Amino acid sequence: MYFSLNILILAGLCCLLHSCDAQVKSKSPSLSERVQQLTELTLKKSVLRLNSAKFKEYVKATPRNYSVIVMFTALTPQRQCSICRHANDEFLIVANSFRYSQAFSNKLFFTMVDFDEGADVFQMLRLNTAPIFMHFPPKGKVKSSDTFDIQRLGFGAESLARWIAERTDVQIRVFRPPSYSGTMALITLFALVAGFLYLRRNNLDFLYNKTLWGIAAVFFCLAMISGQMWNHIRGPPFVHRSQSGGVAYIHGSSQGQFVLETYIVIVLNSAVVMGMIMMTDAAGRKNCDVRMRQILVCVGLAIVAIFFSVILSIFRSKAHSYPYSFLFK
Repeated sequence: MYFSLNILILAGLCCLLHSCDAQVKSKSPSLSERVQQLTELTLKKSVLRLNSAKFKEYVKATPRNYSVIVMFTALTPQRQCSICRHANDEFLIVANSFRYSQAFSNKLFFTMVDFDEGADVFQMLRLNTAPIFMHFPPKGKVKSSDTFDIQRLGFGAESLARWIAERTDVQIRVFRPPSYSGTMALITLFALVAGFLYLRRNNLDFLYNKTLWGIAAVFFCLAMISGQMWNHIRGPPFVHRSQSGGVAYIHGSSQGQFVLETYIVIVLNSAVVMGMIMMTDAAGRKNCDVRMRQILVCVGLAIVAIFFSVILSIFRSKAHSYPYSFLFK
């Protein structure tokens, strides 16, 4: 009798647990419902902001037939993450480019998780820094290649789009919002030059000054070889805050360059050019004292050697496989 009673109680508990499990499963949205919800939200906003519950529902839930690109960041002002704001701007450019392109589909979604809204997600994935870009594939586990290498590739929109194409086979053509600041600066410069030439229209002998044109050509070459066009295209930050909390002035990869780094390269190249000019000028001075010419040559040679070695050292720090050095390692 007691055995029969225990069997009945056990059967009743099994039925209760089964009904509770069925209710829980019925409350969680199905795959089609999740895809529909994500598509509708994406049509309103390119990057979906997820908390812990939404991350588990849309990103970690299975089955899943879509890829999710997640940016883990810390955008609240008290975090003082300047690089997070720049990375968020580039990430938004990629998401908007995908949303308004012909490649848009319900197979790829862009989301973000802020540390202050999903700290347990950071803890679950063992993330201790920001920003981090991760790809969650439709099937299988997240691999090491599903984490974007910011240190090597930077976080420019074009680099992100290429990485996304490698992971998802979705080709995204990046469309940056138009910026008229460069156009206005160019128009202002032409207006100033035209006004100056008009005021000096009766005395334009300076236009035939070879020294003036030589200086202008040198400045143009220095600007081009320093990476000014790279910065204009990529739009990198002025400096970068490293994971240890310090400030990095030189990018750690040959695929990236900071704005301040460009100015440093200009100064170093200018010093090398100045040393070459001193040696060339000393060789051309026939009526000058020999002692003075030797001093100019030695000083120019020392300047070229020192500053060229600094440039080479910076290149070695960015191209880690480069084996050669000159004075400084």
